[in-house]
Amino acid sequence: MRVDGVNATPFNDFILLGFPELNDYKLPVFCTILILYSMTICENFLIISLVSTSPRLQSPMYFFLGHLAFADIVLISSIVPKFLEVIIKEGSPIPYVDCLAQFQLYAGTVCTESYLLTAMSYDRYLAICRPLHYISIMSMKLRYSMIFTSWVLSFIIVSISVTLLAQLDYCGSNIEYFFCDFAPLIDLSCSDTTGMSINMTLLSVPVVLINFTCVMISYIYIFRTIFGISTTSGRQKTFFTCSSHLVAVSIYYVSMFVVYTLPNRGYLLTANNFISLIFIVLYPLLNPIIYSLRNKEIQASVMKYIRSSG
Repeated sequence: MRVDGVNATPFNDFILLGFPELNDYKLPVFCTILILYSMTICENFLIISLVSTSPRLQSPMYFFLGHLAFADIVLISSIVPKFLEVIIKEGSPIPYVDCLAQFQLYAGTVCTESYLLTAMSYDRYLAICRPLHYISIMSMKLRYSMIFTSWVLSFIIVSISVTLLAQLDYCGSNIEYFFCDFAPLIDLSCSDTTGMSINMTLLSVPVVLINFTCVMISYIYIFRTIFGISTTSGRQKTFFTCSSHLVAVSIYYVSMFVVYTLPNRGYLLTANNFISLIFIVLYPLLNPIIYSLRNKEIQASVMKYIRSSG
């Protein structure tokens, strides 16, 4: 067939090329990614196990943390196992349908994490700014409603993007990336993607802009409350309760901004690919560490878990 004067061939498979410049070092790269992936899975399963069983970790904050850990497992597992195959084989085919499914799972989980971080910022706002009403407002019903909405709304939004991608014609099969993401697929299309880009921008509003705005508003009120505390020790203690979440939110949005605003052309393509890899591999690994590093309740639960396992 022809699309805008260009021969468009229907493909059964795409080819994920990964990082050709690292093919000479594929064994150490493979081992490094595998170790990081294994650590991430173990860490996040540990968080889920602790939140599910430890009496110390039954507050709403840990409830959301457990679901964030599950989202991290889904996020990294949607990409890394296939990427390991790409590394070893120096490129690997992925069926067209599987490619779209991988994008939907990855993008849906990334969007879900954005909503979860927003829910956690609201939880911190209630705990610090409205402590007397915290338990009554942050009820179990509200928590499950926020979790359900996060997953369902995210995958509905991403499903629209997948439907639009499925309507495109593609003039090539080689994806110069390590997984099926929106931009690499658009680059392979020989259809007019102007409307597609506009639609994607509009779809990003309820995920990025609204969530980011809600997080910022929550922290404006949080910081206003903290600065209103008369004692230095009181301010430090209160800030400590939201510091881990603030770090996680910062890493998430800075990473998203860099990955999806850095041009993916020319010499910046490789840099963009590496930054994306760092986000996908390290962000799910760092989340449990960020929330556990100075959290005495989690540390105590971990020690109890280790002693009971031993």
